[in-house]
Amino acid sequence: SQANEALCKKDGGVCSCNNNKNSVDCSSKRLTAIPINIPTDTENLKLNYNKLRELEPTAFHGLKELTYLDLDGNKLQTLPAGVFNHLVELDRLDLNSNKLHSLPDGVFDKLTKLTILWLNSNKLHSLPNGVFDKLTKLTKLSLSQNQLQSLPPGIFDKLTKLTDLQLFQNKLQSLPHGVFDKLTELKELSLFNNQLQRLPEGVFDKLTNLKELWLQINQLRRVPEGAFDSLSSLSKLELDTNPWDCSCRDILYLRNWIREKQGNVSNIEAAECAVGNKAVLDITEKDAASDCVSPNTTTAIPTSTTTPASVIYDDIHE
Repeated sequence: SQANEALCKKDGGVCSCNNNKNSVDCSSKRLTAIPINIPTDTENLKLNYNKLRELEPTAFHGLKELTYLDLDGNKLQTLPAGVFNHLVELDRLDLNSNKLHSLPDGVFDKLTKLTILWLNSNKLHSLPNGVFDKLTKLTKLSLSQNQLQSLPPGIFDKLTKLTDLQLFQNKLQSLPHGVFDKLTELKELSLFNNQLQRLPEGVFDKLTNLKELWLQINQLRRVPEGAFDSLSSLSKLELDTNPWDCSCRDILYLRNWIREKQGNVSNIEAAECAVGNKAVLDITEKDAASDCVSPNTTTAIPTSTTTPASVIYDDIHE
């Protein structure tokens, strides 16, 4: 029905067209389908804040020059396989604030020039293995405000140019060992408001360019010895609203690190002990006198209450 309709306002259509910039703005037009007469030389296409519930597999197949596609704020629940396969020039893709509950295998594989991918505020509960592997030019990836319970091992390994990774407000309880090891250019890593119960040994060791690390509002009771020692560029670290166990001797690494970095790394002094509201910064050797070889809690390892702390960290290597 839309085949013969005008697209641009000047022709009586609904979208604003800027021919000089090869851009078409169809945002906030209550569209339930994508207009099919979009000029093939369009570079910027805004379809945000419409009522799109699904996409035809061929919806964008004529738009080989597109560099920016904005689908933010629609009602998309799934993406058809191959829907982006012709968008070989695409630089930015915005899929924020939809209702995506899964991603098809290989859905981004042809987007080899993509530098920014926004997927926040969807309903993703898992990610397919290798779904980002072809996005080797990606610098920003946002997966925040989803329902991710775990990350596949190696999920970020090909994203060696990534500088900004947003994973906040998910349901992550643990991280795969080495999950960030290839992200040596990373400057910002946001993991706040998850359910992280522990950090794998050495999980941040390769992040020597990291400036901001957000770990607040998790279930962390301790960090592995040396957890932050490689973060030589760090200027901000959020640790508050975690149940830090200040009775255990292994908290002294964190205390000493905070004392050493105070003034150079902002917000670290906000870390408080789970019991007594004492700042981690202020705990004494007497406070933290226990060896804690038998944690009296099941939050560290759900399967056992008698696993030594040293084994907890080694377990993550599996």
